Amino acid sequence: MTEAEWSDKARRLLKAELARAELSYEELAAKLSEGGFPETKASIASKISRGTFSASFLLAALKTAGAPVIRLEDV
Repeated sequence: MTEAEWSDKARRLLKAELARAELSYEELAAKLSEGGFPETKASIASKISRGTFSASFLLAALKTAGAPVIRLEDV
């Protein structure tokens, strides 16, 4: 797979987990900021629309969304 394809998979995974948690970008930004990971609704929307974000952002967002398990074989 190309890097662009991996970025798209990461973007879709994060969007799906946020939807499952019924967590908006604004709510995610507030929760991440409370935990010491300063974000805004706009910065999150930009990162997710591009599909380019750090592994630390992905992990923090997934944890905040309450994603129980991410299986790489499902990606």
